[in-house]
Order: sequence, then C-alpha cells, then structure tokens
Amino acid sequence: MSQLIKRLPIAPIHLAVLLLALYFVMYRLSFLSVLLFLGLLVLLWFRQGRKVWYQVLPILGCFVLLFGLQRVKMMMDEGTAPTEVSQLLVKPDTIQVNGDSLTFRARSSGRLYTVFYQLKSEKEQAYFKHLSSLVDLEVEATVSEPEAQRNFNGFDYRDYLRTQGIYRTVKISHITKIQKRFSWNPLDWLSVLRRKALVYIKEQFPNPMRHYMTGLLFGELDKEFDQMSDLYSSLGIIHLFALSGMQVGFFVDKFRYLFLRLGLRKEIVDWLQVPFSFVYAGLTGFSVSVNRSLLQKMLANLGITKLDNMACTLVLSFLLMPYFLLTAGGILSFAYAFLLTVFDFEELPHYKQVLVESLAISVGILPLLLYYFYSFQPLSILLTFLFSFVFDVVFLPGLSIVFLLAPLIQLTQVNLFFVWMEACIQWVADLGFKPLIFGKPIATLLVVLLAVLLLTYDVYQNRKWRFVLISLAALLFFVVKHPLENEITIVDIGQGDSIFLRDIRGRTVLIDVGGKVSFTAKESWQEKSAQANAERTLIPYLYSRGVSRIDTLVLTHTDTDHVGDLVEVAQAVDIGCIYVSEGSLTVPDFIETLRGLRVPVHVVRVGGRIPIFDRFLEVLYPPTVGDGGNNDSVILYGNVLQTRFLFTGDLEDGELDLVKTYPQLPVDVLKAGHHGSKGSSYPEFLDHISPKIALISAGKNNRYKHPHQETIDRFEERKVQLFRTDEQGAIRFRGWKKWRIETVR
Repeated sequence: MSQLIKRLPIAPIHLAVLLLALYFVMYRLSFLSVLLFLGLLVLLWFRQGRKVWYQVLPILGCFVLLFGLQRVKMMMDEGTAPTEVSQLLVKPDTIQVNGDSLTFRARSSGRLYTVFYQLKSEKEQAYFKHLSSLVDLEVEATVSEPEAQRNFNGFDYRDYLRTQGIYRTVKISHITKIQKRFSWNPLDWLSVLRRKALVYIKEQFPNPMRHYMTGLLFGELDKEFDQMSDLYSSLGIIHLFALSGMQVGFFVDKFRYLFLRLGLRKEIVDWLQVPFSFVYAGLTGFSVSVNRSLLQKMLANLGITKLDNMACTLVLSFLLMPYFLLTAGGILSFAYAFLLTVFDFEELPHYKQVLVESLAISVGILPLLLYYFYSFQPLSILLTFLFSFVFDVVFLPGLSIVFLLAPLIQLTQVNLFFVWMEACIQWVADLGFKPLIFGKPIATLLVVLLAVLLLTYDVYQNRKWRFVLISLAALLFFVVKHPLENEITIVDIGQGDSIFLRDIRGRTVLIDVGGKVSFTAKESWQEKSAQANAERTLIPYLYSRGVSRIDTLVLTHTDTDHVGDLVEVAQAVDIGCIYVSEGSLTVPDFIETLRGLRVPVHVVRVGGRIPIFDRFLEVLYPPTVGDGGNNDSVILYGNVLQTRFLFTGDLEDGELDLVKTYPQLPVDVLKAGHHGSKGSSYPEFLDHISPKIALISAGKNNRYKHPHQETIDRFEERKVQLFRTDEQGAIRFRGWKKWRIETVR
C-alpha cells in the first residue's frame, strides 16, 4: 500500500478531494458540484502542471466508470423493484417493537425491504420482542414506494432508504406462516448473533442501564429510550452514543493486546484483525462510522497515518460503501475524522489541548451540523468535554465487563449509577439552556462557510486575516439565520393546518399548529412511544428557516388538527402572544392548555390588525361569540406584495356571512376552508371573491377523503389554479417585491 501511494502523481489527500468532488457530481449533480470539480481541475493544472494533470485524468476516469456503474445499478434496482411480495426472510437485528407496531428489514428474492406490520395480539407482540433467530414469513402484503420529502428542508425517507439499497416498503396485512430458516450467509449469522445479544440484554438488565449497554456495545437505542434521547439531543451530546473511533480503538486495542500477549507475531495479529473487524462491524450494525474507524485502524497497521490514512480510507469507502456520503451520518463521521487529523494543538498543555481541540472541532463542524440539524447547543462543548470521559473511559469498559460476566454474576447494582447520571442530565436540561437556532444554509453558503473556517485555522496567527475571516464567518452565519426575503408557507403537516408568515424584517406570524386526531382507545400493550406530529413537520421547518420565535400565533379554532400540537410548539419556540376567538375560550380543555403555556392571550375582534410585511392582516370574522368550532374560525385578510390573501381556517357556512358582510372582497389567493371539504368553498362564495389561486391543506390519503371532488370541480369550473399539500407537499410564496410560488413536488 505504501508503495502504491508513492507512485501516485499527487498527494493522496489531494486526489481524495478531487474524487470527493467527482462523487457529488455523479450522485448530487448540480451547478455547484460541477463548478467545484472543474475549479479543482483548473487549480491542479496551474499548481502541478500539465504532466501531472494528464497522469491524474486516467485515475479520475476509472472512478467515473465506478461511480457510473453504481448509479446505473441503483437506477436499475429501483426501476425493476417487484410490486408483490409473499415471502420475507427477516433480518433479526432490525426488529423494532413499539406498542402494536412492528418494523424490520427483510429480504425477498435478493431484494431488501423495510417492513411494517400492526400486531394483532399481546402474544404476537411478545413473540417478536423475544425473536432472536432467522425466520421466513409467508405474508399477505402490499408493496409501495417509500414516502418522499413533503416539506422544504424536510427528511426524505425515500432518498434515505435508497442509500441502504431499499427501494420499496412492505405493509403486511396478515402473516400466514412463520418458519425457522438456516442460512449459509455470514451476514445472517452476525444479524442473529447481534439480535441474541440485544434480546439477552433487554431481558437480563434493568432500565436505564440496558439502554447504555445496547447503545455503546451494539449501536442500538430502542424506542423506550426516546425521552432521554431527546434530552441528549437538546443538549447536543447525543453523539456520545455514536460508535466510532474511541469505541473501535478500545475493542481493537484489547483484541491486539490479547493476541500479542499470547505470543503471536504482529504480522499475524494484523491479519487476524481483518476478520475481527468484520465481526465487530456486523455486531454494531455495519454503521458508517464504525466501518470508517476500522478501516483507519487497519491502514495504520500498514504504516499509513494522518492525511494519507484519511485519503485511503475515503477511497476504500467508495468501493465498500458506495452511498456512504449520501447520509448525514456518513458526512459527519468523515468530517469529524478529517478535523481530528488536521488540527494540531500539541504545543498546548494537555488539559488546554483537549478543551481547545473540542472547541475547534465544534466550530469547524458547525456548518455541517446546521445543514442537517439547523441548530447548535453551545453547552455541548463543555458537556462533551465532561461526559466523553465518563462514556469512553468508564461506561465502555465497565459495561463490557458487566456483559461478559453476566452468565456468571448479575452486576445489576451498577444501575444506580446510570439512574443518578440520568438525573444529572435531566437537571442540566431543566436549567433551560436552549440550542441556538441558525437555520439551514443553502449548499453554496455551506461550501463558503467551510472554506472560510478552514482558512481561519490556517492563518490564525495572522491577526489581520484572522479578524477579516472571523467577521466574514459571522456575517455568513447571520445570513443563514435571517434570510432576507418575505415568505408565506403552507406547511405540510398531514391532515390539519399550519401556515407560517415572515417578512423581510424578521417579524413572524403562525396560523395554527396542526395536531393528530386519535380515533380509537388502545389497550396498554398497544400504546406506543410516538412523536407529536409537529415534531416531525412544523418544528423542523421553522428551525430550518432559523426561526426560534413566533411573534404572533393565531389559533383559528379549537379542533385538534389545528391546535393539538400547541404545547410541543410552545416548548420548541418562544411565542410572543396568542390570538384566539372569544368562542374558543368557551372550551374548557383549550383554556386549560393556554393557562399552562404562560403566554399572553388576546381575543380577536372584527377589524383587529396583525402587523406583517409592513402592512397587516385584518380580522374579518367571527362577528359574534361562537363555540370554538369550524364556523367560529378566525378569518384573516391581507393585501401584501400586491397580492390579496384570505385565510379561512375551517370556515363552512360562515362563508355566506362573509358574502353578506363584505360586498367588496376581492381575493387573489384563497386558503380554502376545512381542507377542501364539500361543506366549504361554496359556489356563491367563490363567485363573490373570484380567487385566482386556491390552497388546500390536507393529509395524503386521509380518512375524510379531503379534498372532496365537488370542491375540486368548483375550482376547476372557475379556472382557479389549485395547489394541494396532499399531492404537492408544502406550498411556499417567496419574494422581495413580488411573490413566486414553489412546491416540494
């Protein structure tokens, strides 16, 4: 390997950067990726000369062929994915039971699927909870494409599954037969072995100790840990559970120490490390971070260190894990490893070195964290410094010993330490240190930020350039936080309403927050851990736009699909004041919720105004005290950027009252009432306001069949352009002086 590196026409890290740019040209083709790649080629020509340039081209050509073949295979696999499945071979270590919901991955005819099933009984639930062997399922099931992105900057489940080699999901209606299966595939053996270990830990060890054991030893955190996981995430230290260099180093070093002590030569131990690495990777779920760390360890045995090691690991990963850089985990794992390789603070005392290195890595990785998670917790720098010692030096070896000794002696008493530590985490979280919400930088801004931060490190000793670059970085972060544009967004929250407005000055209005209606009561065994709808839709969107405060929240009425997630939204963002109708304050449960928020509440009156876009939204309705239901919805009207908007909540019969009350009510954009039901958007109302555009917020395949065909026909007859969240995802109006409309799909 060392000889091969010496024969390369350029330094391995420079070649790796070229291949990295080429990778994104092939997998994420855009003007920016092409520009970066061509720019690097031009730089190579001027820095290294024509001869070296021509020597590099054949290497790039080989990787163009490699990436091209991988892309073609991905497209062919997706295009030829079966539409029917009757038999599934379960991957045991992917089984997740959450109440009456079962999910796992399975193979059928050489294809990999994500599978969903609603458990029929408590006995069936217990069977799958304890299942730790390879089984074949004969099933009646439907096959469908995974759900794609539904909100701007939202999670794209379909794209994520593609990176795992999964192109279809399976929903089982009935399991007709379960049969144990033997396999000669080593991957299946590892899956079974990992599952046996996970089940054993869950059966033998108490909470919360068992969660730390499965997380740190086998890379598995189940749904029961969700509440604590959210606390770790809010404090910015959930990465302590991500298996990578420290854990890999611990187990590999212990493996090597054992065999070297037994008298084996280093060369033999180096070779034995290869199968050991394969087994360890399998037992931890073949995560990108573990695979990377193992590759780096094996290359280090060959004498390849630092940047050469990083470059070789990247190139080998292109061969072994083709889609590893298409996920947040893959990008962040390699970015952390790169920064650890580049940064050098050895001249500092040890304790300062650790602290400064932690700070430098946190700042260096910040643009990528914002791109994927939109926020940064400053407290995470100190907490990582404190808790990384506990996790890596105490928990990892301690839990390993407890697990290995479990067949002989149950050391469950140490669970008290984990209970105490979680109490400490809870105490820190209760101090109220909220993460800083920056928003998501666009790709161009991301690249510029990364370049500026790396240059800052490179010229840090030069005071003049240091000041200029730090000021530039601060300005770029400000632009991410405060995009200089107006926006009105119909957020796709499923079946419900939530509309976000922000003007160029940063003032914000939110109309409704959505929420999920629960229809049937469940038995205790069926209850599942689940996120509020807003935590998957509205809140991530607000964070991605840099929003940590809503100046005015308007709750049009008290239906759950409009106000059900009020508490979760209030916990996620600061709210200046809440506007409600007087009729809404006749609903006891709603009043109780408002009291718990401790946010000023104002009762709207017809003629009231909410400032936004250097103008205002005017309250047109309700004129009298209602019951907080659909026809008591707060109706808002505004003429902003030469466009007249009407937001109608769930108004139905009340539309006819608007016709009588307002003889002149011209509308350009109508947010259709009650999700496009046939009891709204009356013909008389539409003829009166003559909208050019109609917006319908409705859930995909919702049980109410919204929007109803009669309503759609009414819009089509009047040649009104229709936008629907159930078909097009989120709908957004953006601009400075004039609106442009965009949809997710």
